[in-house]
Amino acid sequence: MAVQTKHPVSAPPAPPVREKTGHLLLRGWCIFVLFSAFAGAGWVHAFGEVGGGIVALGGGAVSLVLWSVIRPPIHWQRLPWIALGYVAWATASLLWSAWPSATALTLALLYVTTLQGLFVAGVLTWRELVRAIASALKWALGLSLVFELWVALLVGVPVLPGFVPRTEPVDPILYWSRSNLLDGGRIQGIMGNANLLAPVALLAIIVFAIRYAARAPRRTLLLGWIALSGYLFIRAASATAFLAALAVAVVLVTVLLMRTARRPGERTRYYLAYAAVGVGGGAALWFGREALFAAVGRSSDLTGREDIWRDVLARAAERPVAGWGFSTPWLPWVPEFDGWIVDHGETVLQAHNVWVDVYLQLGVIGVALLVLTYAAYIWRSWFFAVDRPRWDLRDDRPFSPLSLLPTLVGAVLLVQGFAESTPLLLWGWMLVVMLGGKIKQSPHIGVGPAEQSAAIERGEPASPLP
Repeated sequence: MAVQTKHPVSAPPAPPVREKTGHLLLRGWCIFVLFSAFAGAGWVHAFGEVGGGIVALGGGAVSLVLWSVIRPPIHWQRLPWIALGYVAWATASLLWSAWPSATALTLALLYVTTLQGLFVAGVLTWRELVRAIASALKWALGLSLVFELWVALLVGVPVLPGFVPRTEPVDPILYWSRSNLLDGGRIQGIMGNANLLAPVALLAIIVFAIRYAARAPRRTLLLGWIALSGYLFIRAASATAFLAALAVAVVLVTVLLMRTARRPGERTRYYLAYAAVGVGGGAALWFGREALFAAVGRSSDLTGREDIWRDVLARAAERPVAGWGFSTPWLPWVPEFDGWIVDHGETVLQAHNVWVDVYLQLGVIGVALLVLTYAAYIWRSWFFAVDRPRWDLRDDRPFSPLSLLPTLVGAVLLVQGFAESTPLLLWGWMLVVMLGGKIKQSPHIGVGPAEQSAAIERGEPASPLP
């Protein structure tokens, strides 16, 4: 007669612990928050500035209520205080802002984005966080493809914001979709801008590849999502995003080489090679920029960006210390921005460079705070990726593919920030706050108070932290 015991070898396998409905709903809300960050411009194109603002502010209010109810364990001393210092300085600029109404409105967006980043990092574990990012990216890219198919097959002409078909030609910069999906031109997705779609598609390739390497369920579908992301990335045809992809490849190779080091000092030669590649690549980009940008259909001045930088720097030099006042993005109805810099007949809404933009708004003090914010993020994310998980004497724990995400995101944002100001808002700023704060709160995959809290919420027994 067969005898069963409680020994793990002979005991029948137990079914997996089912997640509570509340936690499933919480994770679904986090996916919506992340989707709104990736495709936030889509809300504005669909429902106007007022509708987009309601979605952003309403989402922030919901997350604040959930945070007060859930109360995830947080080490307050481990919050991303440097990033919060940047937010505080932006708030202080209300005292001297040349455009106080724009400062107040855009500060609300900055507050909501920062809050959402801290909220998602606090209530999800590392694995849930990466999974939620992947789900949000699937929605953003999937809806972008469906939207472009709808415009190309059913509408047949370009579409203006508000789902308005346009039969008479206008400047292409005004279109939500240019109906280019079937004719080989650049596509814009629900973001309404190819330069916004391309980095999101690149981020999706990174996240899906990481989940594939981590042996996530339904890996075959992940390959399909990687293929779709690559297709949208190529069709968006953003020169800056192509350079960001190259930077991601260099960082990834360097991290993987660093992980092979076994002896003290062995990483030194990799750091030297990494520095040589960085310096050499930067020099090649600068001196060969005409041929490089011509190859991707761009002018050597990055499609007029040098002229924009010149005008912005001239105004910034008038208030170099504290700047003119926070406004990210620039609001076109503010007199100081309306008609100041015009491109294709439209008022420009950003400096097309993170550092130039911050210098204009918050002066050298703001630039210094942002440099410290990125430096802290890059430092922590780098060693989060290259060091083995270790909290005791054991030094042979395997690396997790998930730990690659923060440092690869940093590479995308740094390169993107050279020609765009978008890393200062929406998903760019949210990921800096979210991933940087998560590393400080839970510096090892699967370890930390937030992981314990989420496990308890799912009905799992609590276990002591290592």
